[in-house]
Amino acid sequence: MTVTYSSKVANATFFGFHRLLLKWKGSIYKLLYREFIVFATLYTMISVLYRYIFSSSQKRFFEKLSIYCDRYAEQIPVTFVLGFYVTLVVNRWWNQFVNLPWPDRLMFLISSCVQGRDEYGRLLRRTLMRYVNLTSLLIFRSVSTAVYKRFPTMDHVV
Repeated sequence: MTVTYSSKVANATFFGFHRLLLKWKGSIYKLLYREFIVFATLYTMISVLYRYIFSSSQKRFFEKLSIYCDRYAEQIPVTFVLGFYVTLVVNRWWNQFVNLPWPDRLMFLISSCVQGRDEYGRLLRRTLMRYVNLTSLLIFRSVSTAVYKRFPTMDHVV
């Protein structure tokens, strides 16, 4: 089950944001605490080994091994990985923007498909567009806090 705090993040103040970071249910801390504990334990063990247990020749060997590993880590440039990540984020944002429902496109389709210059055709087109506007309002209400503040209850929507 996904827990979202997007409405609380959008309304958080500068000094109240730290309370959001301390929420456990659905948090990044809950997701990563096991990996962090393993990393911190391994880092502490290697640090204690290097500082207190290794002899000077073992320390030199460990330093050479670290330099050797660092050379191979430079073969994958961080800018390439960061550029790939930014491209993914921007593409996701753009796909969300493109998939927003635009009522005018549907209005053109309805006006071209629902024929009739009489009162019945006009009322049918108007009713269909009212339903389209209602569905977009309900979608935007669940996504945007500004729209939710403007239409907090169903009475406000009516």
